[in-house]
Amino acid sequence: MVAAYYSVLFILSLIFLVVYVFMWHKHFDITLTMIFTLISVSCLGYVMYSHSETIGESILANKIVYLGASFLQYFIMLSILNICEIKLSKWVKDLLFVYSLVMYGAVLSIGYTTFFYKSISFSVVDGAPVLSREYGFMHTLYLAMTVVFFIISLVSIIYSFFKKKQVPRSIIYMLFLPYVFSVLSYFVGRTVVTKIDLIPTAYIFAEFMYLIISYRLCLYDIDDTVVDSLVQNGDTGFIAFDRKQRYIGSNETAKKILPVLNELYVDEKIDNKKAGEIRGWLTSYIADEKQHEFLYTVHSSDASDADGERIYIASLSHLYDGGKKRGYIVTLSDDTQNRKYIRLLDHYNEDLQNEVNEKTQHIVEMHDNLIMSLAAMVESRDNSTGGHIKRTSVGVRILVDEIQKGGDMKLSDEFCRNIIKAAPMHDLGKIAVDDAVLRKPGRFTPEEFEKMKHHSAEGARVIHEILMKTDDEPFKLIAENVAHYHHERWDGSGYPDGLSGTDIPIEARIMAIADVYDALVSKRVYKDSMSFEKADEIITSGMGSQFDPSLEPYYKSARPRLEAYYNSIEH
Repeated sequence: MVAAYYSVLFILSLIFLVVYVFMWHKHFDITLTMIFTLISVSCLGYVMYSHSETIGESILANKIVYLGASFLQYFIMLSILNICEIKLSKWVKDLLFVYSLVMYGAVLSIGYTTFFYKSISFSVVDGAPVLSREYGFMHTLYLAMTVVFFIISLVSIIYSFFKKKQVPRSIIYMLFLPYVFSVLSYFVGRTVVTKIDLIPTAYIFAEFMYLIISYRLCLYDIDDTVVDSLVQNGDTGFIAFDRKQRYIGSNETAKKILPVLNELYVDEKIDNKKAGEIRGWLTSYIADEKQHEFLYTVHSSDASDADGERIYIASLSHLYDGGKKRGYIVTLSDDTQNRKYIRLLDHYNEDLQNEVNEKTQHIVEMHDNLIMSLAAMVESRDNSTGGHIKRTSVGVRILVDEIQKGGDMKLSDEFCRNIIKAAPMHDLGKIAVDDAVLRKPGRFTPEEFEKMKHHSAEGARVIHEILMKTDDEPFKLIAENVAHYHHERWDGSGYPDGLSGTDIPIEARIMAIADVYDALVSKRVYKDSMSFEKADEIITSGMGSQFDPSLEPYYKSARPRLEAYYNSIEH
């Protein structure tokens, strides 16, 4: 009867061990494997004990039982700590293992020393072997070891239940039940059931619970399950290389994406001839880890690919073995739909931007035409300055062009465009001048001239109102300055504010030369046109008093073009 009991438990332990082997996953902790193995070893010892006929056989069987029991407690404790995500210092784990090893060393001394058993006798009672023993001091230390392992494991379980939210409650319950059953088995076996040992029954129950735990752990280990899902999914390719850029292996998806992988031998160092693109990725990543993503296009004959291509993102990272960097891994993920969407979006944005630019350009042209029309309307009121805004605009363009050619005075392209565009607006303020003054055929009296002077500040005000809501703030400022300050003089004797030197904005200083030059060489109702030589003499002599002397070289280089222009329009 006793032998049958132990034999059944041994067979169950073997069945559970086989089930575990078929369930085994590469990510299972080694402690689980040791638990299933040691339980079978311990149950084998009980079977051997039940069939022993001599004291020698009985002692040998006892030593096998203790082989499982001594180390089983250690690995169960480690398993619980791992599952509960509790770190135990390496030196503590090593010390406890040595403690277990020493205890089993004492077990092996049974029959030779009195360390573990002081005395031992063997008999057969009702067909069942009975090994009577008197315990030595090492057995007491063995029990102490058992208590230490039990306390560490039980405290870890209780702590995890209350503090560890990421440890599944179902797993905690399944860890706790075998301990309760083991304690009950020990005390019941010592006080109620004395003919058989209930401890192996507790082992089998624990083994059954650990089968369930092992199955559940695969689901809870997100890192591993995600990786396995990606590998099995079929859409993601993986290629591994060691630190010397030697090919380690790849999955089937990667080989379909990069057929060249089928030509590589494992441990072969990749070169540009066989896998130049991959070699380029690795070289770039090793040189700068920020360069970890690359696009790879595969021309496809698949009818589902409308454009006849598949676009992959090759992502590079380090290949880790535990915490050590052992090489590099390339992950290939299909990004075709995203790339096509981005391409479509880019085309849409480009078309939209072109349409916006076209509309904006149309609005700008309307705006410019409105300003020019307003300037022309103002000029039509002044019968003494016909064509003045057009001629001064050309004059400003010629002067600005010479300044840009010279290169000493740094003017941005935007500034040059804006001053040429603003030139026609310099006399807009004349819209506020009374007709009696503006259309007077002769020279102004001092009182009339004072009224005429107001057109500068008034022009700046009008432009400010017109351009108040424009987005082009630099143009608005230049247009206001041209209108406001083009009658200021370098020596400070001009109007309306009496500015001098570089306090006068550069755009107004350029406008002043073009404005005065046109007034000199153009015919007015109150005067004839002046010769180019006489006009040049007046402009040149005014450098440093009326005009900015730094502009003189540009005026001189512009003079031939100015004269050619005025000759062409028969001023």
